[in-house]
Amino acid sequence: MPPIEDHPLRYRLANELHARPFPSLKAPCRAVYLAVKKPHQAASRDKSLDLKHLTDLLDRYGAAHPQPGATHFSGQIGQHTLKWEQHTEFVTYTVFMNGVGERIFNPADFEVFPADWLAEAPGVRITSALIRISVRREDDEVEDQIEDWFVPESVAVSSVIDDEAIMAGDFRIDPAGHQRFAVFPKVHVGERRIGRIVQRLCEIETYKTMSMLGFTRVKEISPRMSEIDTELSRLMEAMTHGTAPAEETLKALLSVSAELEALSAQSAFRLGATGAYEAIVAQRIQVLREERWHGRQTFAEFMMRRYDPAMRTVKSSERRLEAMANRAMRAGDLLRTRVEVERSAQNQQLLESMNQRADMQLRLQKTVEGLSVVAISYYAVSLVGYLLYPVAEALGVSKGLLTAAITLPVVLLVWTAIRRIRHAMETKGPDLG
Repeated sequence: MPPIEDHPLRYRLANELHARPFPSLKAPCRAVYLAVKKPHQAASRDKSLDLKHLTDLLDRYGAAHPQPGATHFSGQIGQHTLKWEQHTEFVTYTVFMNGVGERIFNPADFEVFPADWLAEAPGVRITSALIRISVRREDDEVEDQIEDWFVPESVAVSSVIDDEAIMAGDFRIDPAGHQRFAVFPKVHVGERRIGRIVQRLCEIETYKTMSMLGFTRVKEISPRMSEIDTELSRLMEAMTHGTAPAEETLKALLSVSAELEALSAQSAFRLGATGAYEAIVAQRIQVLREERWHGRQTFAEFMMRRYDPAMRTVKSSERRLEAMANRAMRAGDLLRTRVEVERSAQNQQLLESMNQRADMQLRLQKTVEGLSVVAISYYAVSLVGYLLYPVAEALGVSKGLLTAAITLPVVLLVWTAIRRIRHAMETKGPDLG
């Protein structure tokens, strides 16, 4: 019996679940992180440029290239390890370096990315970070280091993964232009577990920044949304009280609806992506299993105080935009109904006017018909008289008496003929139509 045939995508789908493994890191070490995004239309960008930019970096270090069409890569560049990932809107570069160095969060570490190579990036920096991984020994020592390295009023510190490590960060940009994070794993913590913590820190920072783009978009359109809301209220008041012609109000209302639909279409992707990124941030924090450390605010608390209000604003604005569009649509439907009713009334009046005109035309036609009978009869009597004058002379009857005698029969014949002609036309009229 031949083996069952595999689906063409079976292996690709299975391998996709293992395509982006977590790095293995041995403390002490440090990491340099960079996320690059095209300023506009990033989701539809030419992604081959991302891969070309990666290969340019690898060529500078004489490193092997990724496979054509790759969306992720991990390999050595000199003495360091590079991890590259391509996402829907951005690409990330993470370089892992052995040891921690004498200078804390040394900006020189970022020089692993050459300046001219950075200038040729197919996008702009959305975020970058320096991450220091030091072995956790005494908690007092860790607390002193956190005090020295981070801004006290912003720093978030958590005990994570069942108190196996401490992570800290203040989500501020330092003078060199980078975020700063620190991880303090215990001596026995495995390399892959350390790698997962660092990877999730990078993801929290990246997706937090990406989701804040939605907040920026909402702030841009909020003033115009308020103006449209005021205009929409004015139009609905005019529609309710009838202070303006319905057709003019409908035209203005359709213009407002069109602008709302345009705003919704322009913002749909960004607002939808914001919701997805927010969910990723919350999920990444959740899997770290945070616990409070020395009374410090956790990452979840930091997000609740600083980040969540921005996300609620985005959701509120999204609901407001949708509600305004629906409101304008309902108002437009009501106003169109009113316009149709008014037009129906006008059409009814026009039909009544046409009926009146038809009645007047019928009366005029009957009047003309009577005059026609008289005119035709006059000429018919004259013609008949001329025919019968010789007979009248033979019988000794005067012309006046003869004319009087034939007038009434001729008139009756003419009237009967005209009636029959009109009846025949009325009978055949519908068939002709």
